Amino acid sequence: MTTLSWIRGVNGTLGHLAPEHIAGKMRRAFMTPRNLPPRQWELPVLASAERITLRFGLSALRWGKGPTVLLMHGWEGRPTQFAALIETLVQAGHTVVSLEGPGHGRSPGEQAHVVLFARALLEAAAELPPLRAVIGHSMGGASVLLALQMGLRAEAAVSIAAPAQLLGVLRGFAHRLGLPARARAAFIRQVERDVGMQIARLDVSGYQLELPGLVVHAADDELVPVTEAQAIHKAWFDSRLLRLEEGGHQRVLADPRLSEAVLELLAQADAPARQSA
Repeated sequence: MTTLSWIRGVNGTLGHLAPEHIAGKMRRAFMTPRNLPPRQWELPVLASAERITLRFGLSALRWGKGPTVLLMHGWEGRPTQFAALIETLVQAGHTVVSLEGPGHGRSPGEQAHVVLFARALLEAAAELPPLRAVIGHSMGGASVLLALQMGLRAEAAVSIAAPAQLLGVLRGFAHRLGLPARARAAFIRQVERDVGMQIARLDVSGYQLELPGLVVHAADDELVPVTEAQAIHKAWFDSRLLRLEEGGHQRVLADPRLSEAVLELLAQADAPARQSA
């Protein structure tokens, strides 16, 4: 029997007998990230970074000089996963600041979720020069969209392989781990208690997204379906959808078409500012 099959069996039994207890265990697992080491291909960009610590203890890496672009990785991710994009932005004359989200890397905390990530973006933006753009991958992309609703200001934004709403993520996690109905409901209630808001509010269809944007997703992403990108694009009037046939959930970050599209977005966002000057 595989480990997942065993977990599903235990959860199926205990989820009927003690739904709140098993939901609590799954909630802690859902919100407690592992700190995974960088891959070999990330080491050169890591070696060239300047590490900075922001006022409330958030850790970040910084490269280059020029207008600031803020990056946020996804669940169990790292700043250097954006290596190809970082190199492109620095060569184009930008400062790149890539955060280590709460509970990740050297940033404080043991747990993480999309609201904590969004608050981290707001804290970082308060200490940085005006943002040329803010870019997020996966949960980091969802946190970018949420942070914009919470008051984050930037000239442009990019969502990469991000979910459009958290409820589907929670249901998928609970289903994968075999939680029965009462335990699933308890799991969602406990997550809502921890994040401090109703999960229904974490749905991009209810957001007001008025800045220029780019939504990037690979059709073969097995973690977050490409239909999520289509939902984000539909809700985001001033956005371009870049749908890549290949790239999965992670390799999409190294696709040169992503870097090219980001530079195009920055050039388009800069045009009105030049015209009004």
